[in-house]
Amino acid sequence: MSKVSLVTEFDSAQASPGFLLWQVTNKWQARQRKALAAFGLTHVQFVLLASLVWNGNKQLTQKELAAFAKTDVMMTSQVVRKLEQKGLIVRATNKQDSRSFLLKPTSAGIALANQAVQSVERVDATFFGLLGNDVEDFAAMMRLLADQDRLAFGA
Repeated sequence: MSKVSLVTEFDSAQASPGFLLWQVTNKWQARQRKALAAFGLTHVQFVLLASLVWNGNKQLTQKELAAFAKTDVMMTSQVVRKLEQKGLIVRATNKQDSRSFLLKPTSAGIALANQAVQSVERVDATFFGLLGNDVEDFAAMMRLLADQDRLAFGA
């Protein structure tokens, strides 16, 4: 019987940055999901609601919200509908473009986002606290990766 192996440039799975990112992301998201369950929010619902609140009084279209959060436009539309059903945001027809909606958080949405962000940031502090003084450098490296499309294509 021949030995079965993966043909890869890496000596081990733990040397693959993509595989490590997958593992780290899953661990972090599991902790965030657990923290957000107390608020009745999924992680993506929290991210989109918090992103909308983060933009203050500026009304965003769904497309602008998706771009800000770096989420898929169609998925953003589905989650926005759910947040609207929960009374956390309102969607209004855009007078400049009737094909798009302008989004605004409700007072309940703002309050919930501000409550939930406390738990989210506690999870982050614990999870990323293992990095110690390197957490700022780590965040800078993640920003570089998150912005690579904009940097590469001038978008």
